Amino acid sequence: MSHYTLDARNSLCPMPVIKTQNKIAELLVGDTVEVTCTDPGALNDIPAWCRINGHSIKESYENGDEVVIVIQVEN
Repeated sequence: MSHYTLDARNSLCPMPVIKTQNKIAELLVGDTVEVTCTDPGALNDIPAWCRINGHSIKESYENGDEVVIVIQVEN
């Protein structure tokens, strides 16, 4: 199990979700990825994409003007 980071800052919808999707496609079940975004919509969009695709949100929070979401790859 490995942990990765993804910088999706300064990307507007739908790019944070697309970047997340592309990164997760490279990972193995059990891996985690920490996605950092500046698009506030990502706080809803990425978890919705994860629910549809069977991945788990381990943590999500706002840090100033950034949104941080930690995802565990499930399938």
